[in-house]
Amino acid sequence: MSLGERVETAKGSESGAGPPGEPGALTHGHGGQPDVRGARVEARAVGRRFGPHVALADVGFDIHPGETFGLLGPNGAGKTTFIRLLTGFLMPSAGEVRVDGLSPVRDTRAVQARIGYVPEQPRLYPELRVAGFLRFAAELRGLVGAARNAAVEASLARFGLEPVAKRLIGHLSKGFRQRVSLAQGFLHDPTLLIVDEPTSGLDPLQREEVRDLLLGLRDRCTIVLCTHDLRDAQALATRCAVLQRGRLVALGGTDSLLGGDDPLALFRVDAGAESAAQGGR
Repeated sequence: MSLGERVETAKGSESGAGPPGEPGALTHGHGGQPDVRGARVEARAVGRRFGPHVALADVGFDIHPGETFGLLGPNGAGKTTFIRLLTGFLMPSAGEVRVDGLSPVRDTRAVQARIGYVPEQPRLYPELRVAGFLRFAAELRGLVGAARNAAVEASLARFGLEPVAKRLIGHLSKGFRQRVSLAQGFLHDPTLLIVDEPTSGLDPLQREEVRDLLLGLRDRCTIVLCTHDLRDAQALATRCAVLQRGRLVALGGTDSLLGGDDPLALFRVDAGAESAAQGGR
């Protein structure tokens, strides 16, 4: 199946409704018990230009509540631009993005309140102790008093930070600093967690620890995994979109996209493949 055919097939499957439930609400399993929590993301013909440069062109897909969705592509593919549009830090030149039916352009605060963000390079204060930094981050999110303390204690426990709660962040290993970064992103119990290259620069054991932490958040929120590391995508994502030169070249289940003999073919910039992808739209 060509790259263009993959996009065409995926778009057909995306046109139907996603999992049952109102956007951002809990979906229910047998007996009416809640199963999944998370935001719904919709991208419709999204484009973004910077002068003559096309950073994104006609990108469209849905992200279902509670799923871990991989946004893949080589450096310069448009992943960061899409995340900036999703979080309301850029306006699209064409099309629109919605989170639970809300526009990041018109409903910026409401959208950002739903989002937790974990950057590739942890943005921490090395002179602060772990618990003190998390209290500070919680207050930035509007949590005060008992709510702040409960959120910090829950994050310390969830991300395995209790043994280092009183240590200076600057004295932590890179793996523990990444845990602190994950904890600050999840402090306010977001329905959409955006994680950028979560295992970059970690050793093999630390990689597995971070992946296990992210797997533990499944069904707690929708996760957008922004990465060019196929191992992270295969371990964490249920579905993936692959961007190449700002265009969507593949969309579908992780196993079907990355389980072949040569998954790196999706990352190779190839003029013929790009033309095929455009022809499949």
